[in-house]
Amino acid sequence: MRLQKFLSAQGIMSRRAAEEEIAAGRVKVNGEVADIGTKIDPERDRIEYRGKVILGGDKRKVYLMLNKPRGYLTSMSDDRGRPCVSELVSDVGVRVYPIGRLDLESEGLLLFTNDGDFANRVTHPRRNVYKTYIAHIKGFPDYKALNILRRGVLLDDGKTLPAKAEVIKAYPGGCDVKISIHEGRNRQIRRMFSALGFEVLSLCRTEVGNVMLGNIPLGRWRHLTSGEISFFA
Repeated sequence: MRLQKFLSAQGIMSRRAAEEEIAAGRVKVNGEVADIGTKIDPERDRIEYRGKVILGGDKRKVYLMLNKPRGYLTSMSDDRGRPCVSELVSDVGVRVYPIGRLDLESEGLLLFTNDGDFANRVTHPRRNVYKTYIAHIKGFPDYKALNILRRGVLLDDGKTLPAKAEVIKAYPGGCDVKISIHEGRNRQIRRMFSALGFEVLSLCRTEVGNVMLGNIPLGRWRHLTSGEISFFA
């Protein structure tokens, strides 16, 4: 994996910023100053950024899930000083990185690991790993709207793959829709509902594959069980 791609995928910085930092000589791999063409093995290589080890300090493999609160960036750091999910897993004992993303205003299940192969298995499109959300929306989608979600919604970056969708609870003026997808487009659930004329008031991810959020409190984390880890083998 190219070094800049790794740094970007882990939420440390954008790919462009990573290229600039690498070019400036601020990133080392196994003690040597890296260049733009450097490729790394996340399982074996030691990576340092501005003198701090960001991978390779502790070889112990760690897999966990966090119940992410609203208002936290899915990132390791932020140059504007906003809260980041890294703050919520700082007591894990080793440095771990988020797998995938939840946007700033979304909450729920977010996986973390320091195992690059595991992260790739979770996110690879060929794996078709379903992610399930509860979307609290304004309004009530009818049978036709739900069928569009199930068949695919035309967005500005193309039609979405079929989703599983059902209304599970009604409120005055709105309802909860349980929706499962196996894509990872930016703000996809919100954009899908917006394309059908519905506003998402809140969004919570409850499942990734066989890992379920359960009753873990907001802002807390737990290690994955062996069965949860082996699901992605």
